[in-house]
Amino acid sequence: MARTKPQSFSSFTDFKEVYDSLTSAENFAPSFTETIIESRLSIASEPTEAEMPDPELAQGCVEDIIAAIFRLTYDTRLEEYAQSLAWGFVNSFHVVAGRIDRAEDRAAQELGELARAFDPSEVYQSQVEEKQQLCQSLAEARAAIQTMGSHAGEVYRVETGRPFNTTRGSRTNGPLSASQIEAIDWLKAREAEQHFAHNPKGVHILVSGGPWEDEDMLYQRLDDIKARYPNMVLKTGAKISGFEQIASKWAAERGVDVVLWRLNKSMGRRAGYYRNERWERLDLAEALIGENSHIQVDLSQKLRRKGVPLHIMRQREQNGGRGPLKVSELREEGRHFTDRDREPLIVPDEPRRWA
Repeated sequence: MARTKPQSFSSFTDFKEVYDSLTSAENFAPSFTETIIESRLSIASEPTEAEMPDPELAQGCVEDIIAAIFRLTYDTRLEEYAQSLAWGFVNSFHVVAGRIDRAEDRAAQELGELARAFDPSEVYQSQVEEKQQLCQSLAEARAAIQTMGSHAGEVYRVETGRPFNTTRGSRTNGPLSASQIEAIDWLKAREAEQHFAHNPKGVHILVSGGPWEDEDMLYQRLDDIKARYPNMVLKTGAKISGFEQIASKWAAERGVDVVLWRLNKSMGRRAGYYRNERWERLDLAEALIGENSHIQVDLSQKLRRKGVPLHIMRQREQNGGRGPLKVSELREEGRHFTDRDREPLIVPDEPRRWA
């Protein structure tokens, strides 16, 4: 059956206990620990020994900011806009973190240029140390902001039942000094960290589909796959409703990494088929495909020829075999229905059905 809208709370009393039990808040303490003695967020600014914010206060602040929007609009005529407003606040964390990340990239590039142009002078040593301090300070700030943004996204998920998705928007030869060695090591460590973040290791499982409402059915299939592959990584499209959105929500609740493959809009009507070709080249363990359009038919044919085990979920199998429910039935079951859910169902022609 279709899952119901997550429980809403009308007071702040139990927020911390609720969010601690439903979100991943354990990263706050390490992310808000000072990693260097002095911080410098720009070459023009003076170094500071000021402490990082208290991690518990940071966590509580994030929860209060996001939850307050839903408490304010709860059961009012503005409740319809709560999700959009909260999304904007969550996204602001990611925007700021992205800005810091770009500054870190520029500083790391400059540090790399310094590290490759050895100069035994004291001026050079001072430049290397200052640039490295800047890189480490920016990395420290980025980690803290990213942790706040991730937790804000978790609070958003608890309140809305939907995962938060951003818009569009990863040699030592010669007379090296101690500062150079340290700088090069730091650059290598940072590169490895970024590579892992943008290329998570694990068994690749593909999920593709369109309109879908029976979350329990999809959750059960995904739980079965995760039981076989505990280190699975979900590869899917970036739809904000239906089959792929439910899969992303499941991944957020189960702590599974998700790699979103957005359509290349410049490809026009061929965008979906072009993405299928890219998916076909992946090393996939299994694929879960929801009945939708000829794009899913094309994908299933490609993967079947390649020998990838397929799980085809058909529209008529939803809700215990009753198929897709009417709007009135969804409301009776407690589903929070929005205009976005009113996408027409597109079923493949019978002769081409999952051949």
